[in-house]
Amino acid sequence: MLIDSHHHLWKYSADQYGWINDDMQRLKQDYWADQLRELAVANGVDGFVTVQARQSLVETDTLLALAESLPLIRGVVGWLDLRREDIGDQLDRYADRPRLKGVRHVVQDEPQDDFILGTEFNRGVAQLAGRGLVYDILVFPRQLESAIQFAGNHPEIPMVLDHLAKPAVGSTAPDADWCDRIRKLAAHSHVACKFSGLATEVTIDRWDVATIRPYWDVVLDAFSPSRLMFGSDWPVCLLKTEYSRWLEAVRELAGELSPDEQSELFSGTAQRIYHLE
Repeated sequence: MLIDSHHHLWKYSADQYGWINDDMQRLKQDYWADQLRELAVANGVDGFVTVQARQSLVETDTLLALAESLPLIRGVVGWLDLRREDIGDQLDRYADRPRLKGVRHVVQDEPQDDFILGTEFNRGVAQLAGRGLVYDILVFPRQLESAIQFAGNHPEIPMVLDHLAKPAVGSTAPDADWCDRIRKLAAHSHVACKFSGLATEVTIDRWDVATIRPYWDVVLDAFSPSRLMFGSDWPVCLLKTEYSRWLEAVRELAGELSPDEQSELFSGTAQRIYHLE
């Protein structure tokens, strides 16, 4: 079985997706149900976790409605304003939407590197406890120190690090500080990691499996297959790689794992952590 733990969907409009700039022409089009079905057939994907691409309740509701009609989407990581005083009441209103599996805030775009430690934000995050919801951590490497403290403040909430915190991938070894902080974050047993989005962070003209292997080695050692899951970050990944090439690269890296460990990476971890049907 193959579960893609991280991808996006949108009906493109410039005003709603302002983060898609002029260097991202390939993303300036619709990626919706038909494209997702085609992608699944072409690559043998059995299910997806759809992740928010803009901080909007309308998008969260739209993705949930699509997931409820499209079995390929096993779960949705949506956006809710965790800083709202009434976030508990808002979460209660989503209690009857079983396809909502998690919540994410685009922390990487916040001007304060310690935003994730804010009082109002953490008060809201604490409301996720006991609701069967995951918190997806989206940060840059410079924000990892705060993310480590954040994870320690919420040991009862399952968390997943997106895209390995987006390290710059070049021709040299991974940054030592990034390696150290990844290991510190992984020391929190309730945190898992998506092996996703890495090709987009490549800073050299061409990449291959050897380019990304050092980053694979770090997160594999830190999290182990039982807390590591495959994700594509499609269609954003199309800026640097076709879906099939990324999947092939991860399969080559995972070739050193046992069959049971490969099963965890490609489906089991995501199914267990996100409580996928």
